[in-house]
This record gives sequence, structure tokens and C-alpha cells, in this order.
Amino acid sequence: MLTPADLDTLLLTFKVASIATLLMLLLGTPLAWWLARTHSAWKGMINAIVALPLVLPPTVLGFYLLVLMGPSGAIGEFTNWLGLGTLPFTFAGLVIASVLYSMPFVVQPLQAAFTTIGEQPLEAAATLRAGPLDTFFSVVVPLAKPGFLTAAILGFTHTVGEFGVVLMVGGNIPDKTRVVSVQIYNHVEALEYSEAHWLAGVLLVFSFSVLLVLYTVLKTQPVAHQLK
Repeated sequence: MLTPADLDTLLLTFKVASIATLLMLLLGTPLAWWLARTHSAWKGMINAIVALPLVLPPTVLGFYLLVLMGPSGAIGEFTNWLGLGTLPFTFAGLVIASVLYSMPFVVQPLQAAFTTIGEQPLEAAATLRAGPLDTFFSVVVPLAKPGFLTAAILGFTHTVGEFGVVLMVGGNIPDKTRVVSVQIYNHVEALEYSEAHWLAGVLLVFSFSVLLVLYTVLKTQPVAHQLK
């Protein structure tokens, strides 16, 4: 059975994933729109930076985030100057690390959805004298709805399953930064395989369920095609 500590880690994990997903959609949508529309020479480099967490070992990204957000890092010095203290081993630091690590799973499906729309709907909206914001929310968003749903689901589930980055940046503090993947590691390290089975089983069922929704109910393209 799940212990009270396991339930706490599940609640904290879903809280982190929910906030991170909302932030990724807010930040990733304009970035994906720019990448889908721009012909800038910087497009290739920005695409590479966005996709970097897909190939970079999580511990590497976690290490550099830890350095940057630490007392001697640029981000750490800035947050200290603001009176916020340093971000490592805090809930806020955990959310920021999650956003940066899972961002490709939001930006790339959105970029693919925006690219698929093409120019014709935008030109039709322009002939009706629709402004850029009106065109985006009235035309682009409805047409890209499957992309938004895919991005939200992939971003959320990927954040739930994070381990390396969250362990490096958040640590293993109960009720503060200990997420479910770290709790499973704790159970295994303590040879508590029964507890690990229960918690891992919850994640297995959850992950399968959301992917089943993604592939059948939404009828989207395979994830491999979305993340290209």
C-alpha cells in the first residue's frame, strides 16, 4: 500500500507538474509561434537550444542549473539581490528546473501544429481585417488545439517522471522537494521493494492512461512525429 509519505510525494509531484506545465505553455506558445513563422538566421540555434534537454544527460543540465542558481551563480546573485535568496533545494527552483528540462515536449508539438496551419487561414483572417492577436486567438488557437493538448499532456507527464534534474536542483527534502521519482529511489535504496512497486505501479498506470488518451481520444500523430 501507499504510505502517507508516498501520497505526499505524489501530491507534490502533481503540483510541480501542474505549475510547470502552465508556465511552459505560457512561455512556449510565443516561442513556438516565432519558430514556426520566422526565417531568421537564429532559428536553427534557437531550435537547438530548445531541443538540448532531449539529448543532454539530466545530471549535466541539473549541475549547471545548480551552479547558476547557487550563491555564486548569475541567477543566484540576482535572486539574492532581489531578497529572494537562492533557488536550489526550494520548490521554486524545482519548478524552474522542471520547466527548462521539459520545455521541448511543449514547444516542439506546438511548433509542428503551427507549421501545419499554413498561410491560407492567416491570409483569410487578414482580408477580414483581423489584427494579429485576434487572428492568433480566433484562428490559430482553434486550429492548433490538438497541438496544445499534446503539448500539455507530454509536458505534464514528462515533468512527473523527472529524476536527475529534480534530484540535482531540488534535493530530497520531505514535503518540500521530494518528488515521486526520488521517493521510488529512496524505497529501492532502502530495499523496500514492496513500497517501490506500489509507487512505480501508480506512475505506470498514470503514464499509460495519459498516453492512451493522447493516441486514441485525441487521434494525434505519434509522439516521434511530434518531436522532430
